[in-house]
Amino acid sequence: MSGETIRLTMAQALVRWMAAQRVEIDGAEQPFFAGVWAIFGHGNVAGVGEALADIGDALPTYRAHNEQGMAHAAIAFAKANRRQRAMACTTSIGPGATNMVTAAALAHVNRLPVLFLPGDVYASRLPDPVLQQIEDFGDGTVSASDCFRPVSRYFDRITRPEQILDAAPRAMAVMMDPARCGPVTLSLCQDVQAEAFDCPVSFLEPRLWRQRRPHPDVGEFSALVQAIRAAERPLIVAGGGVLYSRAEEALAALAEATGIPVAETQAGKGSLVASHAQALGSIGVTGTSAANRAAREADLVIGLGTRLQDFTTGSRTLLPAQLFQVNVAPNDAHKHGAHSVVGDAREVIEELALSLDKWRVPQAWEEANETARAEWSHAANAAMASSDALPSDAQVIGAVSRNAPEDAVVVCAAGGLPGELHKLWPVRRPGGYHVEYGFSCMGYEIAGGLGVKMADPSREVFVLVGDGSYLMLNSELATSVMLGMKITVVLLDNGGYGCINRLQQATGGRPFNNLLADSRQEVLPPIDFAGHARGLGAQAEKVSGIAALEEALGRAAASRSSYVIVLETDPAVTTQSGGHWWDVAVPQVSSRAEVSAARARYEDMKKRQKP
Repeated sequence: MSGETIRLTMAQALVRWMAAQRVEIDGAEQPFFAGVWAIFGHGNVAGVGEALADIGDALPTYRAHNEQGMAHAAIAFAKANRRQRAMACTTSIGPGATNMVTAAALAHVNRLPVLFLPGDVYASRLPDPVLQQIEDFGDGTVSASDCFRPVSRYFDRITRPEQILDAAPRAMAVMMDPARCGPVTLSLCQDVQAEAFDCPVSFLEPRLWRQRRPHPDVGEFSALVQAIRAAERPLIVAGGGVLYSRAEEALAALAEATGIPVAETQAGKGSLVASHAQALGSIGVTGTSAANRAAREADLVIGLGTRLQDFTTGSRTLLPAQLFQVNVAPNDAHKHGAHSVVGDAREVIEELALSLDKWRVPQAWEEANETARAEWSHAANAAMASSDALPSDAQVIGAVSRNAPEDAVVVCAAGGLPGELHKLWPVRRPGGYHVEYGFSCMGYEIAGGLGVKMADPSREVFVLVGDGSYLMLNSELATSVMLGMKITVVLLDNGGYGCINRLQQATGGRPFNNLLADSRQEVLPPIDFAGHARGLGAQAEKVSGIAALEEALGRAAASRSSYVIVLETDPAVTTQSGGHWWDVAVPQVSSRAEVSAARARYEDMKKRQKP
């Protein structure tokens, strides 16, 4: 009967509803929520905790060691699943909740779905102030969960149990919307979690959600086709939207048929496999010489599913006179004065293939890009070649890529490694590159690697992480061991924050407070990273040099448990080929001549920026 109800607590209704949400992927139905990450406290253990325990494997619960870490794992899982599946995270009120705010910001920037379920204060306010409660002397409605408001695509505070009937479907609609996709927060008052109400049975019935693929407007699309046909030096910049739309095959076919070269953003890397004839590799600040040359010379750039972040545009110095933005989100489609084409990436690409039938770029443009591509390949191989010196990041990347299976996934986040990986890592299979660089969040790497492995346990996952990021957040290494989700971690110890140390000196500054050796200290800490990793349950060893690293990678491949390889690297060396200017403001006044010289260079580059 349509009016039938069942007596449930709000938390019970919520978790049963979550278990009933389904999606269609490649013609097969799957649960949208793959599970819930939970660290329990007084604000969620009796309500949400009891409900999760009761539902069991219908909605699996995973225990983590750090709230931010478990949220990173959930986000990485969603990214690896191309935004078609997600996970939820529940915490108590107070520090458990606020620990997830950084991860919420990361998901927001990267447009990735995750459901945050922090506990909240009592809706009744009878026991106020409760343990861990934030008290605002001017606003009685404020709690710690309000920190999630600016970093959530949708936020709601559940103060009555029946509110979940409206809030939960709204949350799902946002996470499934390709234009608005991102984190959702349902802040659950801890007394309301345990309150019962008459829940409609229809609310708990399975619901199938399908991916929306908007077609482009006829006028906008026609303008794009005309611009391409009139161009002599067009360039496609592929962003994350290509992968989220599962449009890589369509893009590969379009590029092959038309000869239009393709450059890739961090989020879009892997849109074409490295061996594709039209693949120029990464673009922008961390771009290849081939892609950046094409961007400088192009008379038309077509952004496909990219938000055109400053690393992509070289802080607006690589933007051409004629720019088209194809994006499912109107906000992104109109950036930088672009001609907008609002629509799903795969739909637009497939329509372009029909509209550009038998059209091809001029032969001179193809030949120029082919030459540039060969020159970059030579430079990249030279950067990754082994030597007897203290290894560089590029040489480590070369060693890992040579020893990784074709379908391996590399995971990274902040520091200098993402830039080197963006330039150098050869993506051989779709989904083989997972680098979080929208928020550039230190500490994402190991937890993210765990989420990637959970998304597809059949693929080998290689996490590249610096010593600085490892020290910030490493506890989910123990979780990977506990869950039997093997990841191989290559830990590059360069003695601190090597990337920012290089940037500091490039802007005229003296080495200060980045490398451990340049920081205030009584004793330089003798950190035993391998011993620490073993203490978390992983297998680990420290090696010296690239040859020893390659041997250790063989041992890691044979291991059934998470494996950590530590080696010291040179903090000063980075790949000189490729790259582009990045707008990092240099002081106008300084006592250092080096800063004044850097300011002069900075002002010269500022003149090249497109307003």
